[in-house]
Amino acid sequence: MSPSEPGGGPAAEVDDLTAAVVRRLAADGLTVAAAESLTGGELTAELTRVPGASAVVLGGTVVYATALKHSLLGVDAELLAEVGPVHPEVAAQLATGVRERLAVDGRAADIGLSTTGVAGPDPQGGQPVGTVYVGIATRSGARVVALALSGSRASIRRQVVLRAIRELAREVGIDAT
Repeated sequence: MSPSEPGGGPAAEVDDLTAAVVRRLAADGLTVAAAESLTGGELTAELTRVPGASAVVLGGTVVYATALKHSLLGVDAELLAEVGPVHPEVAAQLATGVRERLAVDGRAADIGLSTTGVAGPDPQGGQPVGTVYVGIATRSGARVVALALSGSRASIRRQVVLRAIRELAREVGIDAT
């Protein structure tokens, strides 16, 4: 049995969790938008893989270039110049910015998710490979989860997607431990 088959290990675990999160968002009438840097669209792809996701996923942005974090999502330019793109406050501002800017009919997304960090193979801006921040923003504010990951570039990116899904699950009241 391969890891992507039902009951087949970690891939099946995230598949089930993502589906549960999408169902909960739909049941609660909530929407989500994602701002992705190091994950390059993988988080939005994971969310939209689930049938019915169109009812809850407003969209996603890939803001790989640091300048786009400011011009598209409103991350403070002085912050980016001072600390670079891999910083907890950048993750918080990305999550808040995508939540607000991917509004539909004047209604912001209920939840904004963001990923920023260093997947490798080389350090970036003085940050070691595996330094990652996941941002989660709602109407009541933003929180950030700091991660220190290891593994290959692909492994780090996949770990970040899984953690972002777990944090989204937590946000909507699903135990994802």
